Amino acid sequence: MLYYLFEYLDKTYDLPGAGLFNFITFRASLAVILSLFIATVYGKKIINYLRKKQVGESIRDLGLEGQNEKAGTPTMGGIIIILATLIPVLLFAKLENIYVILLIVTTLWMGVIGFIDDYIKKFKNDKEGLPGRFKVIGQVGLGLFVGVTMYFHPDIVVQHNTTTPGAQTEIIAKGPVDQFYVKDKSMLTTIPFVKENEFDYATLISWAGEGYKSYVWLIFIPIVIFIITAVSNGANLTDGIDGLAAGTSAIIGVTLALFAWVSGNVIFSDYLNIMYIPNTGEMTIFITAFVGALIGFLWYNTYPAQVFMGDTGSLTIGGIIAVIAIAVRKELLIPILCGIFLMENLSVVMQVGWFKYTKKKYGEGRRIFRMSPLHHHYQIKGFHESKIVTRFWIVGIFLAIITIVTLKIR
Repeated sequence: MLYYLFEYLDKTYDLPGAGLFNFITFRASLAVILSLFIATVYGKKIINYLRKKQVGESIRDLGLEGQNEKAGTPTMGGIIIILATLIPVLLFAKLENIYVILLIVTTLWMGVIGFIDDYIKKFKNDKEGLPGRFKVIGQVGLGLFVGVTMYFHPDIVVQHNTTTPGAQTEIIAKGPVDQFYVKDKSMLTTIPFVKENEFDYATLISWAGEGYKSYVWLIFIPIVIFIITAVSNGANLTDGIDGLAAGTSAIIGVTLALFAWVSGNVIFSDYLNIMYIPNTGEMTIFITAFVGALIGFLWYNTYPAQVFMGDTGSLTIGGIIAVIAIAVRKELLIPILCGIFLMENLSVVMQVGWFKYTKKKYGEGRRIFRMSPLHHHYQIKGFHESKIVTRFWIVGIFLAIITIVTLKIR
């Protein structure tokens, strides 16, 4: 909203300083500062309100050290993350930008699903919360919305340099070295560590014959649904000890902010020889607000936690991360960038699968890990949770660096 106000003041009255709002970096800086302020200052008020309403965490006895001390800690703290993200976005972002709209819808959509789950647990005294099938329906619904929008919306395109403009492309301007900038509606993505790293999902159905590109949505939309479901569940599983999910997500968010900024900047995308994706730069405002909200939330969520994010937060941050990665055409980098989420997910799948297999074969279930998700395995081994979280953060930073260098190493 403030963006439009200062744009009007700049054009109408040539107000000194109003032109700063034209710069994404300036608005992104304001967004992260405001989100940090909201999360740290008003976050305390929200925590006190949750405590007053007795919205405390119910702890299952898993035999973990210090576990019982967490009982009664306010949960549903994801509300802090959601508010601290959306308020700066509404103030500083271009709200007509399709990518910003997608992220706002994602935040509210997943936030509502998580909130309903937490509400049922706390106020209906149902420890199971929202049945899993309804969570999946919600995730699939969001994936369907995002996939359809990505495929059909006219503003979601890719522009890149090519000497041989292909079908369904539109020449828009001449570029350096006699190349053309072309506008491509194809569902392109990026394959990491490969020289010719642009991949079109349409090639997966090339066997369908002439006109096969018209049916690429049959492949693309299910992939989007799978990614959103997998990443949101991964974030949900990671939220098991103080500060782990929020800190890991902040590291991922910083990396995605860099990708969004360079992908939406025609100069840097040309220099790095990556796809130029118009309008994605505006996502930088959303992502920096998101990262600021996560860091502000960490103020109260680090050990010993004063608040837990609950499904309200964990499902939301997973959905946001997935949609950003898809929007900047870097979803194939998720196994690297979100490696912590992946390992947490896999540890549960491996544990359950192996237990069922050995029980059927030997009559007695056996385990790969002492407990899953993975962070509980290290707790059982005697590591303090603050040490586990710090080391997971370090691994997350390492994975983020690997993800960033894929911009040039091919």
